[in-house]
Amino acid sequence: MTQYRPFLLALCLIGAAGPLAAQDAMTSDEMGAQLYADNCAACHGMSGQGDGPLADAFIQDIPSLTGLAAANDGEFPLLNVIQILDGRTEVRGHGGPMPVFGALFRNELEPMVGRFGTEALIRGRMLAIAEHVGTLQQ
Repeated sequence: MTQYRPFLLALCLIGAAGPLAAQDAMTSDEMGAQLYADNCAACHGMSGQGDGPLADAFIQDIPSLTGLAAANDGEFPLLNVIQILDGRTEVRGHGGPMPVFGALFRNELEPMVGRFGTEALIRGRMLAIAEHVGTLQQ
C-alpha cells in the first residue's frame, strides 16, 4: 500500500484541481459578478436595487444593496457583508432567512474537493460576492 500512496495523492490532487482551475480561469471580479447573478440577483436585482424578478413574491421590500457605503459614512462595510453572507450576522427586518451561502456552497463543493479544500473555496466565493456588491454602491 505504501508504494501506491504517492500515486493516490496525485490522483486526489488532480481531482481537486478541476473546480480550482475553473475558478482560476475567471478574474475575481468576473467570479463575483457571476456568483452574484447566480445567487443574489433573483431577489436583489442585477444592479442591487432590490428589484429582482422574485422581489414581488416577498411580503417586505427587498433591500437595495446600493446604499451600504452611504449608510456607513461612505465606506463599504466589506466584513459586515461577508458576515451576512456566511450567516454570522442576521439581517434584521429581512422578513425571512436569507440563504446562508456557506452551506449552499459547501453542498456543491465538498463532493469535489473534500472538506479541507471546501472552506478555502467558500471563503473565496463569499469574498468575491461581497466585493461585487461593493461595485454596486452609488
